[in-house]
Amino acid sequence: MAVTKQREAKVERLEVRLAPATKSLLSHAAQLRHTTLTDFLVSSAVRAAEDVLVSPRLFEIGSDEGWRTLTELLDEPAGNKPDSQLVSLLKKQK
Repeated sequence: MAVTKQREAKVERLEVRLAPATKSLLSHAAQLRHTTLTDFLVSSAVRAAEDVLVSPRLFEIGSDEGWRTLTELLDEPAGNKPDSQLVSLLKKQK
């Protein structure tokens, strides 16, 4: 059975000015994806926006020792004061 997506009415308009070479590039990419230029641009922009909004919530642990330290701290009973180094690590953004 197919899942039906509820679609939001498309009432907003967005206009952009492009160099001819840029439009050609985007049109070619849309053709390769078998979609319209509009759908290609919107899906690409939405994906990029989601990446930007999610990225501050992600952090990278560079070693096994770092991972062990993080899991040990997370496993400690509630009520312990958070480690200041861990807090600063989590606040640090690339």
